[in-house]
Amino acid sequence: MRSTLLAGTTAGILAAAALAIPANALSDTAADLSVLHGVPDTPVDVWVNGELTLDDFQPGDLAGPLELPAGTYSVAITAPDAADDSQPVIGPVDLPLAAGTSYTAVAHLGADGAPTATLFTNDIATTAAGEGRLTVRHTAAAPAVDILAGGQAVVSGLENPKEAVLNLPAGTVSAAVAVAGTTDPVIGPADVDVAEGVNTIVYAWGSAEDGNLDLAVQTIEGLHSSPDGVNTGSAGLAADSDPAPLVWAGAALLALLTAAAAFGRRLQPATVRQEGRRER
Repeated sequence: MRSTLLAGTTAGILAAAALAIPANALSDTAADLSVLHGVPDTPVDVWVNGELTLDDFQPGDLAGPLELPAGTYSVAITAPDAADDSQPVIGPVDLPLAAGTSYTAVAHLGADGAPTATLFTNDIATTAAGEGRLTVRHTAAAPAVDILAGGQAVVSGLENPKEAVLNLPAGTVSAAVAVAGTTDPVIGPADVDVAEGVNTIVYAWGSAEDGNLDLAVQTIEGLHSSPDGVNTGSAGLAADSDPAPLVWAGAALLALLTAAAAFGRRLQPATVRQEGRRER
């Protein structure tokens, strides 16, 4: 299983950082965890169980995936160069990690602009032959959106910090983006490629009001249906039986979010949300 992150600016410039973990690395006693820093203009330190783990972690950076023994980990996020984790800006929060499961923890802004954290469970179930997976995660201080296909909403009211997951035939699909509750496209239709055996996970992060919206794209490869595939179940708002196309076009989404009303940002302690918990 290969995990790759692409972080892009609002101008559409992308920088890539590749991180890999073998498909058979998740054992009956281990989980893997990636951490995405989605709070703009705010370098931080990340503490795990009271120990400094990520020093001077920069916005847009992804750390991991790290293979960890299953269990619960206490995570606190502080200002850079803090002496300890006694004065966190986010947390401390408990992250329960189950064996054989892949997670991404995202520090980001909530819909109201306040810093928060969300633990997402990554869908690493094998895809059907000829299919890929597209995951959309809304972690920006911006309003809800609908994704349209054929003039109808296939994903409705996607809000911060929710996700939507679709398994789609590999190939190019077309869809449009509209403000939640409307069918008049603001952006699109636009095309996007769905790769076979890959979960493409797209994060919108930042603040529309502050003009620093950005995208991060994490890809988890090696999910093909084969004797070597790792089938650990399905997570998120799965729509395996619905072939309707879903697209999260980078530049188009940024244009939509920038044009939409957003909320002010303020630093204060926040709690963690957990999304996409898998039933095992």
